[in-house]
Amino acid sequence: MKKWAFVSDFDGTISKQDFYIIMMDKYFPAGRELFKKWKSGEMMDIDFLGTVFKSINQEEERIIEDTLSIPIDEYVPDFIKKVQKNGADFYILSAGTDYYIYHLLKKYGVENVKVFSNEGYYREKNVHMNIDKNQWHYSERYGIDKTKVIQKLKEEYETVYFIGDSEPDSHPAKVADVTFAKNGLQELLREQKLPFIAVNDFKEVENYLVEEGVMHT
Repeated sequence: MKKWAFVSDFDGTISKQDFYIIMMDKYFPAGRELFKKWKSGEMMDIDFLGTVFKSINQEEERIIEDTLSIPIDEYVPDFIKKVQKNGADFYILSAGTDYYIYHLLKKYGVENVKVFSNEGYYREKNVHMNIDKNQWHYSERYGIDKTKVIQKLKEEYETVYFIGDSEPDSHPAKVADVTFAKNGLQELLREQKLPFIAVNDFKEVENYLVEEGVMHT
């Protein structure tokens, strides 16, 4: 059994802005009405995101350009390398799509990171998701069941650390060994009386892991 792994959500956790919000505000302002329906529970996550992604109507070069301009936590590339240098594995776990995640990882020279997300591809001016209902981590609501992924990783590692920032991350937080919470996830976990470590960025995560003797810089 391996010692430990670090699993991170992407949108709003590694990135400072969600891909879907950028696409919606730039190319699909009508999506704001759908956004309200989604937030009120009238639409499932996968239906809402799928609609936004299929309403971009831009050439792929423009979409990639927009993707590469998404700001990220500047410390993440270094943090990932330090996790790997300490003999651990780093995973990205996202209910968005791997389409834009891979573009950003490449931009920052991040290597050897396994991405668990909904498969995405460009076709006819939009981004489409290939949701496979036969996948072991399939979720009707999110496309990918983050809890199942964490549970599977716990079979391989002694300790699984997880970080997230919003509602979809409240589910895997129940099964991760240690959860770091940013933004709205903090309040959600407080309400559910679930343990977590409040952080603002990955530098604070690193400080915690170093203090605990898990990681050496």
